[in-house]
Amino acid sequence: MDASSLDQTLQEGKLYRQVNALIVAHLRDNNLTQAASAVATATMTPLNVETPPNKLLELVAKGLAVEKDEILRGVSSTALFDSSMAIPAAYGSIPAPRAVAVLLRNSVIFYAVHDTKGSSKNFSKHETRHVSEHKNVARCARFSPDGMFLATGSADTSIKLFEVAKIKQMMLPDTRDSPVRPVVRTFYDHLQPINDLDFHPHNTVLISGAKDHTIKFFDFSKAVAKRAFRVIQDTHNVRSVSFHPSGDFLLAGTDHPIAHLYDINTFQCYLSANVQENGINGAINQVRYSSTGGMYVTASKDGAIRLWDGVTASCARSIVGAHGTSEATSAIFTKDQRFVLSCGKDSSVKLWEVGTGRSVKQYLGATHTQLRCQAVFNDTEEFVLCIDETSNEIVIWDALTAEKVARWPSNHIGAPRWLEHSPTEAAFASCGTDRSIRFWKETI
Repeated sequence: MDASSLDQTLQEGKLYRQVNALIVAHLRDNNLTQAASAVATATMTPLNVETPPNKLLELVAKGLAVEKDEILRGVSSTALFDSSMAIPAAYGSIPAPRAVAVLLRNSVIFYAVHDTKGSSKNFSKHETRHVSEHKNVARCARFSPDGMFLATGSADTSIKLFEVAKIKQMMLPDTRDSPVRPVVRTFYDHLQPINDLDFHPHNTVLISGAKDHTIKFFDFSKAVAKRAFRVIQDTHNVRSVSFHPSGDFLLAGTDHPIAHLYDINTFQCYLSANVQENGINGAINQVRYSSTGGMYVTASKDGAIRLWDGVTASCARSIVGAHGTSEATSAIFTKDQRFVLSCGKDSSVKLWEVGTGRSVKQYLGATHTQLRCQAVFNDTEEFVLCIDETSNEIVIWDALTAEKVARWPSNHIGAPRWLEHSPTEAAFASCGTDRSIRFWKETI
């Protein structure tokens, strides 16, 4: 081996060690202890290796930004984001260009969360339309992963499934009086009000959790099916449901203080046997998996936000009193899993750092003390949306500066009780105590 080849080999070895160290530190600092240990063992990297905080995310963000610039200037020949390699726009997938754009923005925004600089962004104007209504209160809504479908659940025990393309067609000026019907399925199989919904990440399956202690599975590929094809009978009121990203498991947040984990193939239920504290005693208002399934988060009636290991189901961190003495009504991860956005009946929305459990942002100025509402990000995670019950408005903040950038009349009679944003585009849905469903989309 000549000197140049030896030097190149040594340099590559050094680079691999640096990359391995960054990966181990990133996993460890984000409470993914098992994964960090596995990588450390496989690469002979010390588990306690020291690296600057968030260094891996910083480098990835910078690299993606440089690559984006090269692509725009026609310099790069890499096939990583080649349009010919685009993800098929089938059910459950996000079109590749959009996914890349979202990734680029997320990396920069949340890496810089502690160093807020500059003025707030403007939230684009939206138009809204009443698209349907239930026979009783519309309690919840959920978009499919690809943004092609929207499902709503009601106190009247029904579920409506909308095709988003038909809603948009319905909103066109020249079709306002035409008989476009965006509701493509209606399911009736619950005995009591529906609390939450979720779509399978890969298949045409919709699940619902309800007060009748059941989780029901609906196949929306079958036009004539009105009833569930599978049912999980729980022991408690099912308040929230969330599919694991693999689609093989689901979590149920119930009146029981510990989330119920189900294997959807066997229906076997698992409960955490390693709860680190005895103070977990509140019903779960919401449970949500992280984007990889490595963690999940619960928002509880006892006011706590809790982070759980997605593999061992052990409680990794409890943020007790996250919303004072008030209920925590919702909690969701950012796409990079570094932060959790929570909402509570103390009229606050907060952003928490997963690695430390510290509150890093508060979004104030919207009153919500009665309804089990949730705060949501827009599709690019540049904005936060929530409900103001008193003024019957939808309030929008810049996610980075925490400054209010818009307040819009909800157009519901009485405050809406649920907001759900599309994961793929500038559009969201609102559900009202007035039974109605409204769709909001960016004005072009």
